[in-house]
Amino acid sequence: MTEVCRQPRAVALISGGLDSMLATRAVLEQGVHVEGINFFTGFCVEGHTHAIRKQHQDKPKRNNALWVAEQLGIKLHIIDIVEEYKDVVLNPKHGYGANLNPCLDCKIFMVRKAKEWAAKQDFDFIITGEVIGQRPMSQRRATMPVIAAESGADERLLRPLCARHLPETLPERMGWVDRERLFGFTGRSRKPQMALAQEWGIEAYAQPAGGCCFLTDANYSRKLQDLWANRPERNYELDDIMLLKIGRHLRPRPHFKMIIAREEGEVNFLEGYRREFAWVKTISHSGPLTLLDGDGITTDDLMLAARISARFSKGREAETVVCHMALPGQAVQECSVAPMREEMPAGWQL
Repeated sequence: MTEVCRQPRAVALISGGLDSMLATRAVLEQGVHVEGINFFTGFCVEGHTHAIRKQHQDKPKRNNALWVAEQLGIKLHIIDIVEEYKDVVLNPKHGYGANLNPCLDCKIFMVRKAKEWAAKQDFDFIITGEVIGQRPMSQRRATMPVIAAESGADERLLRPLCARHLPETLPERMGWVDRERLFGFTGRSRKPQMALAQEWGIEAYAQPAGGCCFLTDANYSRKLQDLWANRPERNYELDDIMLLKIGRHLRPRPHFKMIIAREEGEVNFLEGYRREFAWVKTISHSGPLTLLDGDGITTDDLMLAARISARFSKGREAETVVCHMALPGQAVQECSVAPMREEMPAGWQL
């Protein structure tokens, strides 16, 4: 009886960027069955965050990981790792990058999770879009073997875009992929990837801008540090990290901060949290919905927040602005306030 050879199977880490898309395409071109995996941490820029804001209206409002999978014609598995990922953010073995980005620990964690998934689903190897020298913390020649070893993926980890500068892997030795049809990209320049995308007819891909993670952003990291500094313990929940992405954040008093919507999409998003937080909303003039996050918030705090909120409303130059406000679980109150016109202390802005 003739034995039928099984088609090799690979799982690709799909971030939504061009590199992972090209790496996956390079392996698909060689007849390997590939499925994608995307890990939801809560910190990604994609998805709901882009949909809420009006900025960059010329760009499509989409989840880029889903778009990449659709373009490649592969199945995408989106896996929630919010709780498991906390230890990576809070206690990174290899430390943080320029901000609160634990990039090396993050890559090790995600490759490890992909390895676990691959073992359960009977897949043979793992694909990533890493390029030597692309990222200063996690994509260096010295860190490539660290990621492979500490994730447990070892020789089953294939990096098609820079494979020809790295030792041969199991998929290459087994003949699942041809090393000569892989690439030798290095460095920060994206020109080789963009040229390959053009050659393969790939258009409208996400433009690189420091990755798709809010933890690489200095402003976001500063707000997260403030959150930790004003909580009993250094921790976070999914709602915390979602709200850090939204609005203008001010801390006018040590025991509470304000989250002030900047546009209609943010107002609509914050509406979903109105029952859980103290809040202020201007009603005589078009203006923001503002949430107050903290403990021991008083009516006096609400009045201060109302004056600040009025400052950011269409009634900024009016003598008074009428607002509705409420503490959690209490009746809505109406008040008239004079918008704050004096310069706000620099320390308020997060």
